[in-house]
Amino acid sequence: MIFGMVAGPENGTPRHEEEEARPEELLEAEDEDAEAPPVEEEALPREPVAPHVESRHDYDEELFLRYYRSRDPAIREQLVVNHMNLVRFLAKKFANRGEPLDDLIGVGSIGLMHAIDRFDPERGIRFATFATPTIVGEIKRHFRDRGWAIKVPRRLQEVNLAANKAVEALTTKLNRPPTVQEVSEQIGASLEETLEGMELGHLYELVSLDNELGDDDDESRSRLEDYVGKEDVAFEEYGLRSRLEDAIGRLNPRERKIIILRFFKGWSQTDVAKALQISQMHVSRLQHKALARLREMVESEEV
Repeated sequence: MIFGMVAGPENGTPRHEEEEARPEELLEAEDEDAEAPPVEEEALPREPVAPHVESRHDYDEELFLRYYRSRDPAIREQLVVNHMNLVRFLAKKFANRGEPLDDLIGVGSIGLMHAIDRFDPERGIRFATFATPTIVGEIKRHFRDRGWAIKVPRRLQEVNLAANKAVEALTTKLNRPPTVQEVSEQIGASLEETLEGMELGHLYELVSLDNELGDDDDESRSRLEDYVGKEDVAFEEYGLRSRLEDAIGRLNPRERKIIILRFFKGWSQTDVAKALQISQMHVSRLQHKALARLREMVESEEV
C-alpha cells in the first residue's frame, strides 16, 4: 500500500490519501530508465482515449479492447512498447547463462507479440499474468534451440562471452585482431582460461557431416563427411590375412592345392577333381578337412 500526502481542498492542511499499488506499476519501477515513453497525442491510434480513462492501467485496457476488436497494427505496436518492461524484467532472470541480454530481450519480445495477439481482454485476466508464461517459454525455447551442444562449465561460458565482446572492442580500438594475451588482460582472466574459453566457442553448435564445402557455383562441391577418417577394413584384416597365409603354407601339398584352386582361383569341385584325378566326393572331404585345420591354426595364433 502506498500513502501520499496531499493538501486538503479548503484549508491546505495535509491529509492521507490511500492508493493501491498495482503490479504493473511495481514492475515499471524496477527499471525506470527503460520505462516506455509517454504516449503523445499524435502517436495515439485513430480513436481518442475515452474521457473516463485516468490511469496507465485503464489506458492499456482501453488499447487492448480496441486492438481485440480492430486488430489495428498501430495499436499493437503501442501495446508492445508499453509492455517492454515486462520483457526486460523476465529476460534478466536468464542473464549470465551464456546468452547476451539483448538477444534474450529480442526473443522475449517475440513472445510478447504472441501474447498480445492471443489476449482476450473481455475474460478479466490481467495481461502480465497471461503473458508471462508465453514470454518465459519463448526464452527457454531459445536456450533449447541455441544451447551448447556439449556440457560446458558456466565459468567457461562466461569467459567465452566476455572474450567475444573483448575481441570486438579491441579489434575496433587497435585496428587489428587482438592477441590472446591482450584479450586475457582485457577480461581479467588467465591466459590458459581465456584460450580454453575461446576454443569452447566452437562447441556451441554441432556441424553436420552433410555440410557442403566450397562455393555455391562449384558443381563439384564435397561434403565434410568426405574428409572425416573412417575405419580401414583392409588394415584390420591385414593381420588375419597374414596368419591365414602362414597356415595355408603348413597344409600338406594336396590340401594346399585344393584350397588355392577353390578359393583363390575360383575353380569348381568338378574341375579340381579332374585336375587331381580323384573323385569330386574325395575333393569335398579333403576341402572340409583342410578348412578345419586352417580355422584351428588361425584361432590358436589369435589366443
